[in-house]
Amino acid sequence: MRIFVTGATGWVGSAVVQELVGAGHQVTGLARSDDKAAALAATGAEVLRGTLDDLEVLRSAALAADAVIHTAFNHDFSKLAENAQQDRRAIETLGSALEGSGRPLLVTSGVALLAPGRVATEADVPSSAPSYPRKSEAAARALAERGVRAATVRLPPSVHGLGDHGFIPILIGMARAKGVSAYIGEGLNRWPGVHRLDAGRLYRLALEQGTTAAAYHAVADEGVPFKDIAEVIGRRLGLPVESRDREHFGWFGDFVGADMPASSERTRSLLGWEPTGPDLLTDIDQPSYYTV
Repeated sequence: MRIFVTGATGWVGSAVVQELVGAGHQVTGLARSDDKAAALAATGAEVLRGTLDDLEVLRSAALAADAVIHTAFNHDFSKLAENAQQDRRAIETLGSALEGSGRPLLVTSGVALLAPGRVATEADVPSSAPSYPRKSEAAARALAERGVRAATVRLPPSVHGLGDHGFIPILIGMARAKGVSAYIGEGLNRWPGVHRLDAGRLYRLALEQGTTAAAYHAVADEGVPFKDIAEVIGRRLGLPVESRDREHFGWFGDFVGADMPASSERTRSLLGWEPTGPDLLTDIDQPSYYTV
């Protein structure tokens, strides 16, 4: 297939591109700078220069593609509402180009707020409340109601692997700065995880097998107790591991204290997807996570 990928040089998007090119698909990726364009070209993908605000560029690329994968998102949490609206506009533009064609669109969202305190499944639907921060899946579902073959890949809070610059490195940085690897309460709240290459493979399988579900869960570890994560970080850094209040973590406290386990049972059954990468605790126990 000819597949257009946004976020093609990002943490998840680059794994998606690697997987698609390796499987023989023709990939065009969106890149916003010279260095990112060069990195993308080196993978064997074609480069399309632009950003998520270049809506006509997005529309033209989607019109020319057999399928679209949207992984791009600005994770600047100080502008989350603004970035969510940018994301929604991009999804609506991509979907409008695909409307009536039967060609699939895969967008990206998360499992974190789906079902706090219980195991989230693919059948859960994100809240429609205005306060729900990310609009990706709502935009995809609205497109599906118009006949677009749109679906969502939901990612866990930790998409881990060599070069990770997400939540685990934030925790490592905080532990270094404060001299303690901390957790909240008893640390029994659960975080799901997946290796980035396993996530990349899931996107490919969903496209190749027809994008028949509304949502897929790229979840390998259903729920790792947060204290176990803190213990690995503390041991690696030679720091004490102790309970702290939410304020210890500042803006990151709500994430640290969240209980957000998620299942991928239906996804595995539909796609035959089986994660093969290291689990979360094994991966973050590697020295590469702690090099500065």
